[in-house]
Amino acid sequence: MEFKDYYQVLGVDPQADAKAIKTAYRKLARTYHPDVNPDPGAEDKFKEVAEAYEVLKDTERRAEYDELRRYGGARPGEGFEPPPGWESNAYGAYNGRFSEEDFSEFFSSIFGGGFRQAQGSQTSGAGMRGQDIEIEVPIFLEETVQEISKPVSYRIPVSVDGQLQYEHKTLNVKIPVGISEGERIRLKGQGTPGHGSAPAGDLYLHVRLVPHPLFDVEGHNLVITVPVAPWEAALGARVVVPTLEGKINLTIKPHSQSGQRLRVKERGLHGKSGRGDLYAVLKVVMPDYHNDKTDELWQQLSREARFDPRAEWER
Repeated sequence: MEFKDYYQVLGVDPQADAKAIKTAYRKLARTYHPDVNPDPGAEDKFKEVAEAYEVLKDTERRAEYDELRRYGGARPGEGFEPPPGWESNAYGAYNGRFSEEDFSEFFSSIFGGGFRQAQGSQTSGAGMRGQDIEIEVPIFLEETVQEISKPVSYRIPVSVDGQLQYEHKTLNVKIPVGISEGERIRLKGQGTPGHGSAPAGDLYLHVRLVPHPLFDVEGHNLVITVPVAPWEAALGARVVVPTLEGKINLTIKPHSQSGQRLRVKERGLHGKSGRGDLYAVLKVVMPDYHNDKTDELWQQLSREARFDPRAEWER
């Protein structure tokens, strides 16, 4: 098995802080997100980036990964196996709540447990009820605004000639509109088989919303940063802004300020009490290109405007 250097995947130093890791992730996610990159390999690259962020954003999981990296994982080209008796203690990783289709063999071997018993086995005179299985299902924000059918793969422990083995199983599961972070979907009888005539256990899907490269989530509202040129903020403009269901034209009024929030009704996430809104936060961005002519125009503007943005400091 090949060792995955998650720091290299995100292009950050092993000593990078949480802010630098998040910044690197969002930059790469914008590049490789399937919604913005049609290249055939973009989705696989996005999953690799998301996997690296999943590990490095969590303090406990990152500490365990760093320990493995020091153990010998930093030797490129060599096969890697965890230390004998290795078991992760990072909650949300070792308990098998991640769908195998979304993470690599390396991640599963380090942080995966294949399954866990969610509610305990129940015995009866007819036998023993099968174990419940819990897995975590990553959902893109775009997948929450329409009903979709999503393949979910997991492993079921079975006994063959007295030996514990794992049987792979895949189901197409309907994900309801408006599903949110932390919700749980129960699939009755899709866990491990029962003994004797006892029923099988259940499968529980724990929903995890994948961080989006463009949108931040605030409850059921979405927030997107909209870069605007200085003249667009000063003179007003109509700019194209992405939403989860396509692009819209957003009107920016003259003399708008950087940091100003513009509300677009009912373009957020679905909720039990209705749909949230989309907030477009304006960010004035200076152009990269300049020459003598543009510098002269900025100097002329500074003379004509007679504006001191720090005037209140003198009061």
